[in-house]
Amino acid sequence: MSRPLLVLVGPPGSGKSTVGKVLARRLAVTFTDVDTVVEERVGTTIADMFTTQGEPAFRAVEREVVAELLDTECGVLALGGGSVLAAETRALLAAHRVVSLQVSLADGIRRTGMSTARPLLAGVNPRATFRTLLEARAPLYAQVATIQVDTARRSANQVAAAVLAGLGLETVEQQAGGSADADPNDQITPSEAAPLPDPVLGRPTD
Repeated sequence: MSRPLLVLVGPPGSGKSTVGKVLARRLAVTFTDVDTVVEERVGTTIADMFTTQGEPAFRAVEREVVAELLDTECGVLALGGGSVLAAETRALLAAHRVVSLQVSLADGIRRTGMSTARPLLAGVNPRATFRTLLEARAPLYAQVATIQVDTARRSANQVAAAVLAGLGLETVEQQAGGSADADPNDQITPSEAAPLPDPVLGRPTD
């Protein structure tokens, strides 16, 4: 049966895309982001779709895309932060290896920057909105998770290493009897003000 090697879920700012790319590189598989696939399918950004068509229209497309990708060999798959809101999606995830990345309110706000590209956080009081979002979704992330990994004060590689260890997966280097070369993601997060580094260039991201 075709399926992703592993699926990442978590709130905005938890580092699903950043860590997902690190995991895909270390496991020598592809990385797929549900939000990117949705935007390609509808021909516009998610923020624009929320504005012109509304959240229900976006969620319908999102459920369709997630169902399709969960039935394909797409390597490491990162779901949108709200994908778990759909009961149909949660039911499908029961048959998969799911990693829930956890983020605190402070880290989530810092990493997202309350970006207008994230339509659910573009209201009058984004901090309160984000707090409510975390509280509402936390039980759903826990429900679908095979393992939960805290991202606090961890580099992208440290989070990826925790994921791999928690799932008992070996990287390509480990399978070959070696170890991964050091890269910017091996450095710990130096302070609470520092975002996760980019998995390729070490730039602050997510």
